[in-house]
Amino acid sequence: MKGILEQIRVKNCECIDIFCDNSSSIKLSKNLVMHRRTKHIDVRYYYLCDLSSEEVVKLVYCGTQDQIVDIMTKPIKLDQFLKLRKVLGMKAIDD
Repeated sequence: MKGILEQIRVKNCECIDIFCDNSSSIKLSKNLVMHRRTKHIDVRYYYLCDLSSEEVVKLVYCGTQDQIVDIMTKPIKLDQFLKLRKVLGMKAIDD
């Protein structure tokens, strides 16, 4: 499974952290037991479970308000924008 890291040209990396705000997804990636509620999940999604069990990727919980990617993908309120901009290490250019 290390092939995925090679495909995206990541070298000398033991494990990639993937931040997720869905605790059910994280729990499912750690426990592959089939439940009535998870039987609808397609086989191809178990690839993530394989990557997780082989420690190629690690799913880490990150709350909805702390999702840095939201600054690029969603319309957000000004206070959230300022918070995420600071986390990214950016600051306003004063004219």
